[in-house]
Amino acid sequence: MSVIAPPLPRQIRNEQLVGDQRVSIQEISWQDYVAIGDILRDRPGLRLTYDDGKLEIMTLSPEHDRHGRWLGDFLVILAEECNVRIAPFGSMTFKREDLAKGFEPDDCYWIGHERQMRGKLTWDPAVDPPPDLIQEIEMSRSAISRMPLFAAFRVPEVWRFDGESLRAFVLQSDDSYLQVERSPTFPKIPLQEIVRFLEPDETKDYLTILREFRAWVREQLKQP
Repeated sequence: MSVIAPPLPRQIRNEQLVGDQRVSIQEISWQDYVAIGDILRDRPGLRLTYDDGKLEIMTLSPEHDRHGRWLGDFLVILAEECNVRIAPFGSMTFKREDLAKGFEPDDCYWIGHERQMRGKLTWDPAVDPPPDLIQEIEMSRSAISRMPLFAAFRVPEVWRFDGESLRAFVLQSDDSYLQVERSPTFPKIPLQEIVRFLEPDETKDYLTILREFRAWVREQLKQP
């Protein structure tokens, strides 16, 4: 039996989704959220966030994409140099009907639970743990506060980069997030110093920057 998804709401069809912009829509049912996600599945430049009837669709600017890609590559180098096993899954969709919530991070990683997710291509909330670390690029303000969503899914650690500062947050027992100076996953690395490697530099190619970042990480790991 075929299922015909409902038409996109008029707000979506009439908005020109270009640049780093957001469209917020109220009173969207869970079924319509899932259907809209299926319609937009093959458009990687979009992020959907859903919270109890409120849907936000965000388009990614080139700056957003660049920062996300670079920071993701840096995190892989960190894991390699720190001998930390990770399972990177990129911007996959997390949704739970029982919570009436769903989101798509810029990048997500299983670290402490890497072995449980090794070789998998999808996430099943009934049996799989939440990602151990989520990476968020925040070039514009969201109408839906995403940190409570991450807490509802029990994500232990969140990195947030706004173009100027890189901050790490750790989930607390009361479901709030505490900002910390250093990531518990990479405690010897001063996160804010990573920002200088994310800044545009016309004098260096990307592979040179990656090599310089790796050398810097090794220097940090030598510190007592």
